[in-house]
Amino acid sequence: MAQPNILYIMTDQQRFDTIAALGNEHIYTPNFDRLVRRGVTFTNAYSECPVCVPARYIIRSGRLPPTLGCYGNGSWHVPEGAPENVEDRCGAYLPRTMQKLGYRTFGIGKFHTSPWDEDLGYDVHLHSEELYGSQQQRSRDAYAKWLADNYPAYDRENLMGERTEMYYQPQRSVQSAEATVEAWAAKMTKEQLAVNDDRPFFGFVSFIGPHPPLAPPEPFHRMYNPDKMPSPQTGSIEIDHMDEQIPWMNRFIWADELNDFSARLAKARYYGEISYIDMCLGKILDAVEARDDADNTLICFFSDHGEHLGDHHAWQKESFFEASCHIPFLLSWPSKLPADTRNDTLVGLTDLFGIATTAAGKPELRDGIDVLAAASDHADGRESLLGYYGEPGTTNFKVMVRSGDWKYIFMANGGREQLFNLKEDPQERTLRNADAPQVLTRLRRIATEGCFQPGVSDALEGADLKKFPYTQYDRKGRIAQMDRSRGVEGFPSHPADVLEGWEFDI
Repeated sequence: MAQPNILYIMTDQQRFDTIAALGNEHIYTPNFDRLVRRGVTFTNAYSECPVCVPARYIIRSGRLPPTLGCYGNGSWHVPEGAPENVEDRCGAYLPRTMQKLGYRTFGIGKFHTSPWDEDLGYDVHLHSEELYGSQQQRSRDAYAKWLADNYPAYDRENLMGERTEMYYQPQRSVQSAEATVEAWAAKMTKEQLAVNDDRPFFGFVSFIGPHPPLAPPEPFHRMYNPDKMPSPQTGSIEIDHMDEQIPWMNRFIWADELNDFSARLAKARYYGEISYIDMCLGKILDAVEARDDADNTLICFFSDHGEHLGDHHAWQKESFFEASCHIPFLLSWPSKLPADTRNDTLVGLTDLFGIATTAAGKPELRDGIDVLAAASDHADGRESLLGYYGEPGTTNFKVMVRSGDWKYIFMANGGREQLFNLKEDPQERTLRNADAPQVLTRLRRIATEGCFQPGVSDALEGADLKKFPYTQYDRKGRIAQMDRSRGVEGFPSHPADVLEGWEFDI
C-alpha cells in the first residue's frame, strides 16, 4: 500500500471529557463523535508538560522536557553542554522529517514557536497566532491579513477576545461564524486538501480554541444554558491547592473570586467554543472523505493540554490534575486500524512523532512508543508515563507518574506529594499517601529515576528529589494581554486617556 496521507488536528486547552460519544451527555459534538467512530480512542492520553509552548515543542520534536529543555512558557533549561538549537539536540522537527520521507507538508494555525515565525519545515506554513506583539507581526500573520482583506469590518483589537479581567467572563466573538480564526483554519485546510500533487500529504491543523477567552460566535454563544451545566468537581482546599501554582494562577487570570454560577457560565461558553470547532472539524472531515484515498488517510486528533474550568478550585492548566493534563487522543486509519474502539494504553504527546514516521514507513519513535502497534493490539504499551513542569532545581518544578490505576505527583515547593487511585477516585479527592505506602515508594522511585539525566538532574539532591521550604508566590499580578499591534499596553492611568485621538461620527 502507498504511504498514507497524515492529518494532525489539534485544539488548545480542550479537556479529555468534552466529547459526547465518550460519555459527556451535556455537550453536542457530532463530528468529534464521527471521528471517534472512525477509529481508536486512547482513554489514557496525557500532556507530558501541560502548558502551550512546551507541549507544542514536545509534539514537533518527539522529546520529553529533559532532552527538549522546555518546562513552561518562557522556561528553558537546556542541558549543560547540549546544543543551543532545538533541532541540533532533539533531531529534525516532525514536518521537516516528513518532508524528507517524501511528503508534501502544510501547517495551519497556532504554533507558539520562539521566535514566533520559526521555520518548522512546512512547505506551506500559515500562522494564526493569538497575540501580536507589534503591527509588523500582525501584518505577517496569515489569519489577520486574510481577515483584513476579506472582512475589514472585523479587523479590530483583540481578534480572539479580551484577555484581561474578561478572561473567564462570557464573551461573543467579534466576527461572524464564517470569519473566525477557526473557520479560516478549516477553509485553509480544505484548500490544502484539494491540492493536486503526486506526493502524500502531512498536514498539521492547530486551532486556537477553546483556549480562553471564551468567545464563540453567534449562535454558538447561546447554545448552552448555564443552569443546565454541571458544577465544578472540587475537593478539600487543602488537597486542591497543595500546588501553589493553582491559587497563584487563579489570581493572575482574574479567576480567584469566581463562584459556582460563574463556573457554570464559563463552561457554557467553553462548550459553545467546542461545538463551534466541531462544526469546523466537520468541514475538514467532509473534505477528507471526498478524496479517493480517504481510507488511506490517517487522522490524529488531540489537544495540547486540558483546562481546570473550576475543578479543584482551579482555572487554566499547568497542574497534573486530570482536568489539566489528561487529553483527548483519537487515531483513525480506516484501511489499517479498527473502528469505534477504545484503548487504555498510556500515550502522550511524545508519541505523535512515532505515529507519523511509522505510518510513513520509517519508524522513529524518539521518546515515544509504537502507538500504531498498540492500536492494532500487536504490542504492549508503556508501564508508566512521566510528566514534567517547571524549571528543575527551582520551587516551580513538578514531576508526575501515571502507572496502572495510580498517579503520583511531586512538587518541589514544600516537597509535597500526592497519590491518587484514579480507578476508585477519578475526581482526585482522596490522598492515598498514608494507606498505600508501597505504591507511593514505587512511583516516587520512578519519578526520581526519571530525573537521573542531564536535562533534569538539577531537580535532584543526592539520590532524592530536591525539596524546598514551602513558599507562597506573589499573588499581586494580573494578566493584561491587550492588543500591542494597535498600541494598547494596558489599562489607562486616567479613563479619559483611552479616548485620546479617538472619535466617531453619527
